[in-house]
Amino acid sequence: MQSQHVVIIGAGFGGLNAAKALANQPGFSVTIIDKTNHHLFQPLLYQVATAALSPGDIAMPIREIFRKDKNIKTLMAMVKTINRSEKVVVLDDNQEIPYDYLIVASGARHSYFGQNQWETFAPGLKTLDDALQVREMILTSFELAEKLAEETADKSLIESLLTFVVIGAGPTGVEMAGAIAEIAHQSLKRNFRAIDPGKTKVYLIEGSDQVLNSYPRKLADYAVRDLEKKRVTVLLNTRVTDVNAEGVAIGKEFIHAHNIIWAAGNEASTLLKTLDVPCDKSGRVIVQPDLSLVDDPAVFVIGDAAFYRENERALPAIAPVALQEGRFVGNIICKKIPADKRPVFHYKDRGMMANIGKFDALVLSGPLQSTGFFAWLAWCFVHIYFLIGFRNKLLVFTQWVFYFFRGQRNVRLIVRPVKEKMQN
Repeated sequence: MQSQHVVIIGAGFGGLNAAKALANQPGFSVTIIDKTNHHLFQPLLYQVATAALSPGDIAMPIREIFRKDKNIKTLMAMVKTINRSEKVVVLDDNQEIPYDYLIVASGARHSYFGQNQWETFAPGLKTLDDALQVREMILTSFELAEKLAEETADKSLIESLLTFVVIGAGPTGVEMAGAIAEIAHQSLKRNFRAIDPGKTKVYLIEGSDQVLNSYPRKLADYAVRDLEKKRVTVLLNTRVTDVNAEGVAIGKEFIHAHNIIWAAGNEASTLLKTLDVPCDKSGRVIVQPDLSLVDDPAVFVIGDAAFYRENERALPAIAPVALQEGRFVGNIICKKIPADKRPVFHYKDRGMMANIGKFDALVLSGPLQSTGFFAWLAWCFVHIYFLIGFRNKLLVFTQWVFYFFRGQRNVRLIVRPVKEKMQN
């Protein structure tokens, strides 16, 4: 009997867990297609961007993950289009990959709400390349400020180099702002001679009336108080009207800043448009209760690429949702359940977490709300638990223990020379 071919687009949490459900299942062959060769643990990506972890600590080669699973193969490639009528996935080199079942877990990227020119000055944080770009931007600014302080009295330029603006106060924005403040006021203490990193200014800008919109007001207010203790200026009900090489405009005011980080929103992959199905305003595919397409039960869309409403609310684009959806779809395919007999997907909400900084985090799990040191310990444990690979778990644990006692971020490496940065 010929095996059925399952193609999975994307090796994030959704795609990875769908593949695990299908691993070594008789009667199925699986092809994972991803534009990179690794699975990335995105919840800790900001720690790479802020020099707490190395890229290899939070990433694992896809081939290594499935090295023992003979029915799974990996292609590092870009998918150009999906041809549902022919049941093929077309790669950017026009190679066609046929499928019997298709799982689209293509993820999302940062959205600039129609102002795509801002991306040049305000990079987002979705890939390892993004994280390394942000890390070098942060560290190079201190190096340039030190150099300028030695040779010029242009205090306004030095102040701009030591000003950081994070746009968007969701979990990524809050974590980034807190981490940058810790770099400046703790990790770089006594590292420089001509400048004082303690004079660094960090702004966190949010368009709504609270940070962490998906959290209760009590926890959001706690996060603001804690960020302010770290000397982060939190600006609520504030709309960004322009971003350029000089800084950020907020209405009639202008913040002169050399360093701007975008954490304000996401949009689904443009690949989803080739499915030719209804989408929400963010470009996510509106899926059936079994996470398949309304007119095609052999095609599933999961994770950040899917719009699924449960109990009158859309499921958030977070890792636990993608993980559970991947397992759910993988099991449906394994059991070859007909479309009219498939179960309905139900998300088991085990809570949310956000790290504000050293020794401090927020935990929301049902009626339980926790803050401070013990919430931070819970945050550390959960993130280490869900990391892929024993080596990565051990490395991250070791780095965090060192940080616990010393407060240092030791991956403060600038790969490109400072001189090259100045010329660019």
